[in-house]
Amino acid sequence: MSFFRSSPRSLALGLTALRLAVATIFIRHGAQKLFVFGFAGVTGAFTHMGVPFPGLMGPFIGLLEFFGGIALALGFLTRLIALGFVCDMLGAIVLVRLKGGFSTYELEFLLLGSSLALALTGAGRFAVDALLADRQERNLAKPGVGGS
Repeated sequence: MSFFRSSPRSLALGLTALRLAVATIFIRHGAQKLFVFGFAGVTGAFTHMGVPFPGLMGPFIGLLEFFGGIALALGFLTRLIALGFVCDMLGAIVLVRLKGGFSTYELEFLLLGSSLALALTGAGRFAVDALLADRQERNLAKPGVGGS
């Protein structure tokens, strides 16, 4: 193992660590929105913060963060979920946090960058997405399957 190059295994482990860290934060934030504040509470908070369509966006973001976080932890639909989190954090920064200066949106910025990295790279080897991709490749390699 070279200090200057990543092996496929270390890259896969790094992506898994990143995925699990990001997922944990989103699951906790989503759970708070869903199970502590509830749809009415999160709608009220989004209304107070000036988020457009708060009755739709509040519950949607709570569901995205909680269930998307679970999917991200499993490495299922990683790129799609991560892209949703990128939009979530862009909205949080631009609509809510930006006016308070950088120190008020450091976490959102970190989650934005981490989610963007996962959207670009995918889940890595230790993920449901990898199992599904392997299965698809095996099916396509079979004679008479997939138009071959």
